[in-house]
Amino acid sequence: MSAKKTDSKKVKVQPDANANAVTKNRIEVRKTYKLFIDGKFPRSESGRVYPVLDAAGVLIANACRASRKDLRDSIVSNRKALPGWSSRSAYNKGQILYRIAETLEDRRAQFTALMVRQGCSLAQAEKEVTAAADLFVHYAGWTDKYIQLFSAVNPVESSHFNFSYPEPLGVVTLVAPASSTLLGWVAMLVPVLAGGNVCTVLAVDKYALSAVDFSEVLHASDVPAGVVNILTGFRKELIGHASSHMDVNGIGFADLTPEERKQTETNAALNVKRVLDFSEALRPSPYHIMAAQEIKTTWHPVGA
Repeated sequence: MSAKKTDSKKVKVQPDANANAVTKNRIEVRKTYKLFIDGKFPRSESGRVYPVLDAAGVLIANACRASRKDLRDSIVSNRKALPGWSSRSAYNKGQILYRIAETLEDRRAQFTALMVRQGCSLAQAEKEVTAAADLFVHYAGWTDKYIQLFSAVNPVESSHFNFSYPEPLGVVTLVAPASSTLLGWVAMLVPVLAGGNVCTVLAVDKYALSAVDFSEVLHASDVPAGVVNILTGFRKELIGHASSHMDVNGIGFADLTPEERKQTETNAALNVKRVLDFSEALRPSPYHIMAAQEIKTTWHPVGA
């Protein structure tokens, strides 16, 4: 019985001239860059925006110019989210940090293209995205280990056990470095989250767009609403409000000018707010987790 031969002629598909014309004349759908507060993407309550330009000075998009009220709303959201995030198991926090790394890895091309458009070289953009993802993996491994490393049983001259161990500082505000599109502020964010804190990131001035894109990564990565909020706007406008807000427990930065640092430290003294210098944050270390921790000491009586 002979096998039946099939006709393997190639079918030529003619291009659709009308479709090509539509594509050529189509107006690009531009992305609307918004704030990220409490798991939602609102515009600034002020209605203000500011232009973000590419390396050639061409408009990429308008970013929201966050106001003092936007900052207040963000911190209220942080405070509401703190008990749930800080009480999650260390294992679960590590899972979520690892999930962020997975999602960021999947969007590597998106972040690289945007960073190049904002003025990074391709090599630098790829390096920053890789390093940012690796930081989440690194600190995901520390969530169930740093407490063991930094806890202690203290010798006391009484019939007690005396234990000291770290616990989260609380609500932290982070001022993104002015010269970094992604890695600089991610390096500050990850250890703060790994330690059970919640935070508002001030992704200010000209490199705001990567931070807004990153908020979509957070939204897709099981991060509870309010744990991380991201505001875009002007540093000079927001840093004073952030450092003087009475419900913020710590404010972190990496590249403040002497004048900005003096203002921040003076305002922080109003409620004994912790001032966190993350200038070495690009070198991962469990000590960066401890920067946003308090040490709690518990006394337990021992029977005779």
